[in-house]
Amino acid sequence: MHISQSARAAHAPTAEPDLRHHGDVEVRGMGAELTDLAVNVRTGTPPEWLRERIAESLGTLAAYPDGRAARRAVAARHGLPEERVLLTAGAAEAFVLLARALPVRRAVVVHPQFTEPEAALRDAGHTVERVVLTPEDGFRLDPRAVPGDADLVVVGNPTNPTSVLHPASTLARLARPGRILVVDEAFMDAVPVERESLASRTDLPGLVVLRSLTKTWGLAGLRVGYVLAAPDTVAVLERAQPLWPVSSPALVAAEACSAPRAMAEAALAAHVTAADRAHLLARLAEFPELTVQGPAAGPFVLVRLPGAAAVRSRLRGLGFAVRRGDTFPGLGPDYLRLAVRDRATSDRFVTALRTALDDLSGRSAATDGTDGHGADRAGSGAGTAGTGGGGTAGNGLAEARATR
Repeated sequence: MHISQSARAAHAPTAEPDLRHHGDVEVRGMGAELTDLAVNVRTGTPPEWLRERIAESLGTLAAYPDGRAARRAVAARHGLPEERVLLTAGAAEAFVLLARALPVRRAVVVHPQFTEPEAALRDAGHTVERVVLTPEDGFRLDPRAVPGDADLVVVGNPTNPTSVLHPASTLARLARPGRILVVDEAFMDAVPVERESLASRTDLPGLVVLRSLTKTWGLAGLRVGYVLAAPDTVAVLERAQPLWPVSSPALVAAEACSAPRAMAEAALAAHVTAADRAHLLARLAEFPELTVQGPAAGPFVLVRLPGAAAVRSRLRGLGFAVRRGDTFPGLGPDYLRLAVRDRATSDRFVTALRTALDDLSGRSAATDGTDGHGADRAGSGAGTAGTGGGGTAGNGLAEARATR
């Protein structure tokens, strides 16, 4: 791992990753034309009972939102007093509030991870330093890499996009007086028994835990999440919010998803996701040219693949959207993030991936004049692939597949 300092947004170098690129861009406007492996929202959600609860709330839209019941429910869900809970319009709003409301002197973001925290800090005028984890270390964090005088540290757990689950004891070592430690636990409810969560801890100074209802419950369009922190921090952030920041339907969803029935359903879904992930990993092991970063703990996996840009483009032609990795600081063009889906979908994806790799390696071999049959095959199906990878990527794929 290493430490780097990013420039303010106005002076960002052109080589900087696009921090505003997110997985929804991969499928925007495509509707049912693509199987979505780019966005980490659980399929088949929101469940019918939750849709009904939200629909019932529409009759209250004439009244201003009242978040008291939802706040009580979230607090009870985590065994915390209400004054330690702040409801937000998605976890993304929390990043903006933290960046704008707190007097930050030295901000450090641990990468690769969700890029909105750094983007929000930059937009608020802060210079951001990066602690960049490496595949050689398994993208695992050594707390000693974080500068001791950093007064704001942001880390994801489990981390998007690496799917690494850091031990709670490791993250706890980052907490100290005078520092705000922000742990983004947006995917923690997808981890069986939420092991390694810090959400219910009240003994760590400066701890701020962020949660989202988007991933497990399929509520990306509703925008609802929450902050768990010390009462004084919650009060500062709440003063920075506009009036009535969370809509009545979103508040109803927060209350409903914190109920025992919902927690039991989420717990079961986490175990199903773990089993589906194991199946996906077993199928990906069939490809010697592909490296899975792991062990994975989230509802997605990160893979490294030569010529990933061309593969991603070819997969779109075959009906699958996957998340590019080069917009995450610390990763590069050979990385892809794949959402975990049910076994049948993963099997279909593996078939498409094999086709994409065969097409691209065959086309590359034909370009080298070594496989005329491969040229015919690639020419009939390469379509969109030519825009993404170039000849060098194709050669890398051909060399890798020759080892099979």
